[in-house]
Amino acid sequence: MGTIDIGSTGFMLLSASLVMLMTPALAFFYGGLATKRNILGIMIQSFASLGWTTVLWFAFGYSLCFSGGEGGFFGNLQKAFLNGVSMNSVYAGNGKIPEIVFIAYQMMFAIITPALITGAFVNRVTFKSYMIFLTFWQILVYYPFVHMIWGGGLLAEWGVLDFAGGIVVHATAGFAALASVFYIGARVDKSSIPNSIPLVAIGSGLLWFGWYGFNAGSELQVDNITAIAFLNTDVAASFATAAWVVIEWIREGRPKLLGLLTGSIAGLATITPCAGFVPLWSAPLIGTAAGLVCYLAVQLKNKLKWDDALDVWGVHGVGGVLGTILLGVFASNAINKAVTVNGLAFGETSFFLKELITVIAASAYAFIFTYIMLALINLVVRVRVTEADEKAGLDFALHGEKAYDEGSL
Repeated sequence: MGTIDIGSTGFMLLSASLVMLMTPALAFFYGGLATKRNILGIMIQSFASLGWTTVLWFAFGYSLCFSGGEGGFFGNLQKAFLNGVSMNSVYAGNGKIPEIVFIAYQMMFAIITPALITGAFVNRVTFKSYMIFLTFWQILVYYPFVHMIWGGGLLAEWGVLDFAGGIVVHATAGFAALASVFYIGARVDKSSIPNSIPLVAIGSGLLWFGWYGFNAGSELQVDNITAIAFLNTDVAASFATAAWVVIEWIREGRPKLLGLLTGSIAGLATITPCAGFVPLWSAPLIGTAAGLVCYLAVQLKNKLKWDDALDVWGVHGVGGVLGTILLGVFASNAINKAVTVNGLAFGETSFFLKELITVIAASAYAFIFTYIMLALINLVVRVRVTEADEKAGLDFALHGEKAYDEGSL
């Protein structure tokens, strides 16, 4: 048992709050990108995760991720309904913060991860099927990867690292999004345009703000690694933003706010697995790579006519995979002692290969499982909305509401 560190505890409560804010921020980001008749339909999917994921996490999610199961795929149910967790329980990982703070912080990650996927199938999926999807995707994709990497499971014992979720969050969600696009199919009207780029900007700004809690908070205490994770996050996001704007300006003849905002999210997703494991000089390289590679991934998606409406795969999926691979390149024991084998840039190959193999396997698993699960859900509850409902817009067809008074826009 350790002594509670007041500064670290306060910081982790703040970080948990920042990560919580990212889910409403995502709702604003996606809500602005959706068409006028589908704003509420996409926003409710994010906000629903805030409520329902908390119920699942309290009931058994935390226990399956962080209780027992050393070297395995899942934890156990020893801490179901937070059994045995008291006000005086200390997080065993560092002995510096209450376990209830760690539970809250990790819960915020569980809330936003499946919500990321929803941008891919905007205005095409019934709410009933989404709630079933939200439940089983967490239990059978998110929880096992949390346990295997952060909960002392199989991949942790193998030496795989992921500072804040390149594999656990972005790669799994991004490739699940791609699978959902393939299963559900394209929108009836693919020419739809964002209803409010200012709303996208608000969401993007709040996501960037929240990401400091997401990445710096993943150190789970306050020290010099917390600080470098914070600065690496901002530097990489900024370089990615610049790179996206430059390549889009060159290729399309004008700089676009929507591209700038998308580039920032790509940079944030890509630095996520690396933030507290890599030297500061690598952050501009990681950010620039994120802006260029994710931009090209979105262009490839467009060329292949994959109807990933809000570019979840190109930004989060590709960003998460790229960041994990670059972690294998730039990881340094001089930065963080958790790095037992340095990255490729320092002349060692074994850690790079472990990261590469893991992120490919995780992406493939998330893709295959998601496709099969949607097919199974469709046997019970219709997954895709009717063409009439899609044309009418899901805000009114499914929820009986409208985002805007018809006279105002």
